[in-house]
Amino acid sequence: MMRGLLLWLCVFPAWAVVETYTFDTPEQQALYHEMVRELRCVVCQNQNLIESNAPIAQDLRQQLYQMIRYQAATRDDIVGFMTQRYGDFVLYRPPLQANSWLLWFAPVLMFVFGVGLWVQFIRRSQQQGSAHE
Repeated sequence: MMRGLLLWLCVFPAWAVVETYTFDTPEQQALYHEMVRELRCVVCQNQNLIESNAPIAQDLRQQLYQMIRYQAATRDDIVGFMTQRYGDFVLYRPPLQANSWLLWFAPVLMFVFGVGLWVQFIRRSQQQGSAHE
């Protein structure tokens, strides 16, 4: 029983679909590989297109292939098409815009706020320590 389960677990990854695409030029292939790493799966959210096996990720990889191979799409064409269809969420590095400034600057603001609280805490503890002496 245990061997069967172990064998099944070892064979399970082999069932994954491996897509093989042929390109006319190495530049097309490089663009495809760059884009599948930079575009996010809209269902999985924390996986790029190359990591995701979701049906929509498979469709998007096929769409990328079609755009690059047969339509000679550039990086800007692909990004424009994907963001028009799925919004900036599809990009792992969304552009700095009015609606995304909090996404970009929230970590810095939280750090500055935390340091300010820490400094305030230290000052109060020093004042209380000198008041007790």
